[in-house]
Amino acid sequence: MTSSRLSERLSSQRRRGDGGRRWVRVVMAVLATIGVIDTGSITLSKWGWLGNLSCSSQGFLGCNGCDKVLASAWGSLLGQPLALFGLLGYGALLLMAVVPLVLQGETRISLGQRSWWGLFLLSTGMTVFSAVLLGVMAFGIRDCCPFCILSAALSTALFVLSLVGGDWEDRGQLVFSGVITALLVGVIGLGWAASVGRPAVESGPGVAPVVRSDSSAAQIALAEHLTAGGAKLYTAYWCPHCHEQKELFGRQATEKLDVIECAPDGRGSQKQLCDAKKIEGYPTWEINGQLDSGVKPLAKLAELSGYKGPQP
Repeated sequence: MTSSRLSERLSSQRRRGDGGRRWVRVVMAVLATIGVIDTGSITLSKWGWLGNLSCSSQGFLGCNGCDKVLASAWGSLLGQPLALFGLLGYGALLLMAVVPLVLQGETRISLGQRSWWGLFLLSTGMTVFSAVLLGVMAFGIRDCCPFCILSAALSTALFVLSLVGGDWEDRGQLVFSGVITALLVGVIGLGWAASVGRPAVESGPGVAPVVRSDSSAAQIALAEHLTAGGAKLYTAYWCPHCHEQKELFGRQATEKLDVIECAPDGRGSQKQLCDAKKIEGYPTWEINGQLDSGVKPLAKLAELSGYKGPQP
């Protein structure tokens, strides 16, 4: 009786192919490919191998574009663009979805069943981490990027499809594994986001947070053009929006800017100059003798200053 049931089960698995639904694998492969293109484009752009991404999206979910998000301290990890790790994740999902479709025989059945666990656990982790990143954009950066929102939607869709496509016999083990993975990724992700959200400062009072993002050649060129043209950036060391403006330029480019400290207790304070210019808010730009307050996209600064070089 037991032997008969085992034979029936093996025969059923052979008919199904890999213990799951083939059409789900195909859909997951398509979505993972879109994810590879999405995160790959961001990675290549950050490496300077691809031109600047056109992601101006004012009016889309309240986003102002991607510059502020991608240039923030949360835009990199271990010295590499954060999108690179998303690219690796989508690449792994793509392989696990496609490879069992092209294999034959017992290898296909065995690998196919294991791959469903890989698809489920990896997509679970990516979905949870995407949720952390959405929280960072909403509460830390206070802006959003359509590319990042697309990635979060893709990872969530892949997670749902992994649940639908797999032939889950032990649902208790499925739930337990999913919860453990989600908790582990959530704790690590929140810890990372919180640590990045506290920029390091030099010793001593009145010092602005350190700029963590790296600058591209175009960002440095714009900063040099602004300074050469007499542009000044009036800031206060305690001002979070001033730090946001500097992060848009990156560390190397910020060092090229003419930054005026207006806080009376700030290091190198030039409060008298700020008072003479009647600076009322931070940050404030002075370009061609005109004052303009608020965080400015780099493209806007290029336009105001007449910059014609490589666009940052």
